[in-house]
Amino acid sequence: MVMPMPGAVGHDAEGSEPLLPRKHRDGGDEGAASSHDHFDGASFSGAVFNLSTTIVGAGIMALPATMKVLGLVPGLTLVVLAALLTDASIELLVRFSRAVGATSYGEAMGDAFGALGRGLLQVCVVVNNVGVMVVYMIIIGDVLSGKSSSGGVHHHGVIEGWFGPNRWNSRFSILIIVTLGVFTPLACFKRVDSLKYTSAVSVALAIVFVVITAGIAIVKLMRGQILMPKLFPDVHEWNSIWRLFTAAPVLVTAYICHYNVHPIHNELKDHSQISPIVRASLLLCLVVYITTSFFGFLLFGEATLDDVLANFDSDLGIPYSLVLDDAVRVSYVLHLMLVFPIVFHALRLNMDGLLFPSARPLSCDNRRFGGLTAALLTVIFLAANFIPNIWDAFQFTGATAAVAIAYIFPAAMALRDRHGIATKGDKYLAVFMIVLAVVANAVAVYSDAFLGSF
Repeated sequence: MVMPMPGAVGHDAEGSEPLLPRKHRDGGDEGAASSHDHFDGASFSGAVFNLSTTIVGAGIMALPATMKVLGLVPGLTLVVLAALLTDASIELLVRFSRAVGATSYGEAMGDAFGALGRGLLQVCVVVNNVGVMVVYMIIIGDVLSGKSSSGGVHHHGVIEGWFGPNRWNSRFSILIIVTLGVFTPLACFKRVDSLKYTSAVSVALAIVFVVITAGIAIVKLMRGQILMPKLFPDVHEWNSIWRLFTAAPVLVTAYICHYNVHPIHNELKDHSQISPIVRASLLLCLVVYITTSFFGFLLFGEATLDDVLANFDSDLGIPYSLVLDDAVRVSYVLHLMLVFPIVFHALRLNMDGLLFPSARPLSCDNRRFGGLTAALLTVIFLAANFIPNIWDAFQFTGATAAVAIAYIFPAAMALRDRHGIATKGDKYLAVFMIVLAVVANAVAVYSDAFLGSF
């Protein structure tokens, strides 16, 4: 059970103060926000949508491939267990934050491990989130403008297919338009709660993808075009046993949202709601993950690719196949566009903490806020467009940073237990999470370096 955190606010990179100051419980305003900037606190539904959007990103497309490796029964079981483990890790994080009065992840790490711990957490969030957003931008460019494989085969993008190749729908042009027209305006919001409507649309678009996939699978099933899916893994040699472990990184990192828990909590109208918000978000994402995993694998079977979105680049064997292909790809790209700002919000807070640890709150310095926002968007745009093989690099760094944020750091705080609040069960759980995280990270790095994908 996730315990509510205290309402005190202090400046820290991970959102120890909301980007715009919030109210004291006695009604007074904190910080230097102008009197006309009235904010009564974030709602339950807005917080659920923001946290759910943090969770559901590009990783959802790898879940059907894990079913191909593990089989439906073990695969779906592990999807559920991963959600439970994430809930347990967030519970540790929030409980230890409450014990020390920390209103940010970085502040809690700083209490347990000093400035080094806080700085390490901030670096991991920066590395993870920059990597995630670069990958989002690469996917958006690939889907909308197309890409050419190393063998010289060109895969047409959606817009390229509609209007033919020309200068305005080239990869560079598309990403310039998306960056200036979508990412920049949404990145200028100072409160995470301001993104609740775009987050709601993002979750709805993920559901649209699930509904379309399920509908296609059901139609093909009724026509007898789908074979019985594999329920259990096919294990007959060492390589097949190793392949089972390659699914671990996908499942272990499927629900990462820890870096946005504190910023969302800090803006809540009722801080005691953080527990049901976390659980409602995990439940919503669990339903999306299970249905995506089941129907994605049911639809494509052993032909399921590592990124199931790539399966929607061919004839599906039903009427209006090309229309449905485009609907799936466009809905997913729009979903990623709206996930981007919620991940960017945490990136900006942590980068500000690394660069200006003693400065006044970011909300009070428009010049620093604008400069940091512009610089980070520029770096992400340039990395996605001009650095060869950057995706491969982030597979290594991102895997390490993600498991550290989700499991290693909360577990380390429980084992450190500076204030004597950890139970024996907490410490057993902490050891398990660290071992699982290390194994999953080692498998991810080894498989990416030597074996490739699933």
